[in-house]
Amino acid sequence: MEHTIIRMGQKKRIALVAHDAMKPGLLDWAKWNRELLVEHELFATGTTGKLLEEVLQTQVTKLQSGPLGGDQQIGAKIAEGNIDFMIFFWDPLTQMPHDPDVKALLRIALVWNIPVACDRASADFMVSSTLMKGEYERIVVDYTSHRERQVESMVQAAEKPSEAAPEAVPTSEPAPEADATPEFTLPTEDALQAMVQAAG
Repeated sequence: MEHTIIRMGQKKRIALVAHDAMKPGLLDWAKWNRELLVEHELFATGTTGKLLEEVLQTQVTKLQSGPLGGDQQIGAKIAEGNIDFMIFFWDPLTQMPHDPDVKALLRIALVWNIPVACDRASADFMVSSTLMKGEYERIVVDYTSHRERQVESMVQAAEKPSEAAPEAVPTSEPAPEADATPEFTLPTEDALQAMVQAAG
């Protein structure tokens, strides 16, 4: 499978996301790492973005709230190459009404090979990496041939003449018709008398 290189600049584009129960943890982590974070371009969903702006005293690009499509907006930015990595403090103990969106966001991060931290320890390791201070070449699968194959197969299917369905072939011999049941008729009076005389 072919690959392509996507270059991360020295100034990273970081998505910051947190479920409601995890927002205090993300804010505390962001405050602890303020000096590093303000050097980069920050994106966040709804309320998280507003809170981060207050805590960090820096501009944050605010998208919709997660349940209103914010997770999908971040996923779209990842697919467009506009997010370099993501810090996502998600709540493992509470079922979310937008769980399918969360899974889709994590899947798209994997498809485009961006670093993702889902807890504080992972986030600490990520931002303390020496790779944060310089450029980084991210290796991504080149999906061009995949897209072209799909289009080509769909075009071929559309151009192929439709074939009439073959006539159904019986799988077994038809069962023979059952003989008609003989009708029962009562004997005539003469026949009854003859039977009585023969028995007598």
